[in-house]
Amino acid sequence: MADIVLNVEVRARSGTGGAREVRREGKVPGVLYGGKLAPVNIAVSAKDFRKSLHTGKLLGHLVTLRHGEETQQVIAKSVQFHPVTDEAMHFDLYRVDAHQLIKINVPVHFKNHEISPGLKAGGSLEVVRHDVELACPADQIPEELVIDLASHNLGDTIRMSEVKLPAGVKSAIERDFVIATLKMAAAAVSEAAEASSEA
Repeated sequence: MADIVLNVEVRARSGTGGAREVRREGKVPGVLYGGKLAPVNIAVSAKDFRKSLHTGKLLGHLVTLRHGEETQQVIAKSVQFHPVTDEAMHFDLYRVDAHQLIKINVPVHFKNHEISPGLKAGGSLEVVRHDVELACPADQIPEELVIDLASHNLGDTIRMSEVKLPAGVKSAIERDFVIATLKMAAAAVSEAAEASSEA
């Protein structure tokens, strides 16, 4: 069962005018896609939507959608925010079965910066990918991918093959791509160049 339950109502009007009307009522407009059914225009209380968003378990996670007595499993794929107020303006949900295989982007985080030999030697972490597309069952989406920097030295390249994935989860990209590298920081490079020119 999904952690988040969104109580939705079906909205009659679509388009910009309909969305504006929904926002005036203190709700966030959205669209439910996917499966064999037609897209449905929906709306959620802005307060409830904000609360769900702040848990960090809305986007890219399995969510239960409730409309009256009916419930269904969905994935929250995208949310559009107001450029000034940062309030949610619109969202897209996709119908899925709990065990359906899906492709979804999961964030990459790094740990043990403070004990990494490469970073302690003045290196910097150059992140190539802040998230990775995974293929996994809808009910087994990892919260994040964590890469341990404890044993990484200057010049190391961190590739996807280094990431330990849960059972049943794999990278959606077949090749062993680069996620990050440990490079000498620009300041350290210029200091080294100065030192060699003075020698």
